[in-house]
Amino acid sequence: MTQTEHAAATGLILAVDTTADSVSAALIDTAGGVLEHVEREKNKYTERLLPLVDAVLKERNVTVADCAAVAFGAGPGAFTGIRTACAAAQGLAWAVDRPVICVPTLTAAAVLFFREQPDVRRVLIALDARMHECYVQAFEAGHPDAPAALSEPAAVKPSEIGNLVREFNCGAAAGSAFAVYPEATESAGCPVFAGLEVTSRGVALLARTMFMKGEAVTASLASPIYVRNRVALTIKERQAGEKL
Repeated sequence: MTQTEHAAATGLILAVDTTADSVSAALIDTAGGVLEHVEREKNKYTERLLPLVDAVLKERNVTVADCAAVAFGAGPGAFTGIRTACAAAQGLAWAVDRPVICVPTLTAAAVLFFREQPDVRRVLIALDARMHECYVQAFEAGHPDAPAALSEPAAVKPSEIGNLVREFNCGAAAGSAFAVYPEATESAGCPVFAGLEVTSRGVALLARTMFMKGEAVTASLASPIYVRNRVALTIKERQAGEKL
């Protein structure tokens, strides 16, 4: 059995995520079991991501070469974070000739939500986009770990959340935006789950579904998912304490 055949047989997928404040790495097997290591230190993407990858691989007693693919949280999310995760996934996959799975962050959040709230049929995911904006997208529960998108990902003001909840007839709203912006909660007009956190576990669960559907690319074609193009602050904005 060749190395590639062995990797395909194990069905393991390595997933990494740095789209928000946490840094995490996970392994998911063919049965959907997830082993994850998470650190919640802000702005530690480059220092902590690869050590976490090493830790999760060692705990399972495997290497990247034993994995069928490498997945990363592709965004939308923190600009530095998604670029760091993309570069790490590309490097790890390229070194052992494995494909990369670019996992949409908002969809990964919806996967986690529907697992935790199976009685809700539609949800508006709203993640903190900083600069007083939210990354949002509406989803409907579908097959396990494959929610159906009802809208395109977008960046909106917290006060616009309610309009989207009503437009897509969502029974709930969830995500980090509600822990940051009180007006988002006030606007929602529905049950809010502010504690929903996206880490490599959500990325791994969705990556497994995407891989089974053939939604992987070569390392050279992997790229982040951007919703807005603004990637820098003015001097005045930085002095005021704003962050991207």
